[in-house]
Amino acid sequence: MTVRADLNISLDGFGTTTDGTPENPFGTDWGRLVDAYTSTRTFRERVLGITDGSGTTGVDERYAANYFVEIGAEVMGSGMFGLGLYRDDPDWRGWWGENPPFHVPVFVRTHDRRESLEMEGGTTFHFVQGSAREVLALAVEAAGGQDVRIGGGPSTVREYLGLGLIDELHVAVVPILLGDGVRLWDDLRGLEKSYSVSSEAAESGVVHITFRRTA
Repeated sequence: MTVRADLNISLDGFGTTTDGTPENPFGTDWGRLVDAYTSTRTFRERVLGITDGSGTTGVDERYAANYFVEIGAEVMGSGMFGLGLYRDDPDWRGWWGENPPFHVPVFVRTHDRRESLEMEGGTTFHFVQGSAREVLALAVEAAGGQDVRIGGGPSTVREYLGLGLIDELHVAVVPILLGDGVRLWDDLRGLEKSYSVSSEAAESGVVHITFRRTA
């Protein structure tokens, strides 16, 4: 069992944007940050339900496909689920429609108490209180020997990295500058000493960097 994380970050290390509005929560910069990923065949099939074979292939597609391989459970922060904007909406069911792309139990770390939300396709959102370690233990048990993904956002991934709980980290470094947001690398000086590091450039200009924990 491996604890994994995947994030898109800018050249200056930001994994979130700051140009969102109530009318456009993600903002225009978010589209730039995730464009290479959302253009892949896997994303179009798995997330958008477009099964006509369209979408990019190559290096970005290979990493997009690997994102879903052997995942048995997921952990995410409340912001990734959307509770930052929709905390007062008891009917909020996430960004992904009635058939989210996870197809596994998802543990949403939050102070809000909500009933578990069972969706189509095998995804169930569990809203849980507790420390990072406690929530990870719930996910490991639910994964049944498969991998656990720390899905995000960057604050959640950074916390798990700081605690030494992530075995494999993949960051897609996108060649744009955001200038502000939540930076993944803050307070993680020397992180690379615990990992072997490899990198691969994609046709899109994105550089995929993978950190694998050494023994």
